[in-house]
Formats: sequence, C-alpha cells, structure tokens
Amino acid sequence: MAHHQLDLVRADRERWLKQYYFIRAAFSVAWVVAAFAVGSSSPAIAGALLVLYPAWDAAANFVDGLRSGGLNQNRTQALNVVVSLATMIAVLVALQTSMNWVLGVFGAWAILSGLLQLATAIRRWKGFGAQWAMVLSGGQSALAGGFFVFQATTPMSPTITTVAGYAAVGALYFLVSAVWLAVSEWRQRAQLG
Repeated sequence: MAHHQLDLVRADRERWLKQYYFIRAAFSVAWVVAAFAVGSSSPAIAGALLVLYPAWDAAANFVDGLRSGGLNQNRTQALNVVVSLATMIAVLVALQTSMNWVLGVFGAWAILSGLLQLATAIRRWKGFGAQWAMVLSGGQSALAGGFFVFQATTPMSPTITTVAGYAAVGALYFLVSAVWLAVSEWRQRAQLG
C-alpha cells in the first residue's frame, strides 16, 4: 500500500512538472515576442519586461518548490526565489543607470539561477525524466551569464533583444522537457493498456 502511494505521489509530481515546464515555455515565448515586438521601441515597456522576467522566475520557482514537496525539501529553488527577487530589485536600480548595468545584473543572475537550476535538475534526475534538458539549460544559463557580464563591460550599449535571445533558448529547454515528459507518460500508458 505504501509503495502504491509513493507511485501516486511520483506520478502527481511528474504531471505537475510537465505542466510547469509547458507554462514556463509559454511564458518565455510570450516574453520574447513582447520584447521583440514592443520592447525595442519603448524604453518604458522594455524596463517593465526586464523587471517582470526575474519576478516571474521567482514566482515560478516558489510555486514549483511548494508543489514538489515544499521549499524545505527544495532548497535550491527556495534560494532561486531569493536570488530572483534580489535580481528584480537590482534591475529596477540598474535601469536608472544604463542598459550595460542591467545586462551585468542579468548576467550575474543567469550564472546564479543557472547553477541553482542545474542543482535542482541533478537532484530530480533519479526520480523524473527530462532532467537532461534542465541540466543543459542550467549549464547554458551560467555560460550565457558569464558572456552577459563580459558584454556589459564593453562600450556597446545592449538592448532588451540581447536578453530576449537568452530567454528564447530557455523557452526551448522548458518545451523539450515538457514534451519529453508527455511522451514518457504516453509510452507508460501504452505499455499498461
């Protein structure tokens, strides 16, 4: 009986992860579209989008941590919530200075949140499928963050589209993970039925 309950909990968490990854992908795609469509022509909208992105990440990690056994069991996500909220505030401050500062903040955030995402994916590796894409995403995020920090020190003035490219790659990783989980679930049902 206890084994059956563990299977139900695992199946519920895997269903949640699939939904979560689809939601994260959809948000990122919408954010990228908004960044390219209106962000480049309106500094106010670009600023709002740049603040929204880490705020959304904080909220998403918070909800996922709660749905995945609580924040005490998901310390990397709890820490990611704090890092993303601090980034949101730092972006608000950096927007008063220059886009180079904003890109530097995004770079530092991409490094930290990427490493935390990597740690979360490694922790989930045994229990859930599709974590290889999240491992790649976390690693790529950390590398992109290093590039952002370097780019922020150059005389070139970055725009929101610099960050939008990063967000688009993140959307792809979330989508791959969601599809991978959906296909795995479909295969399991096919084998049982």
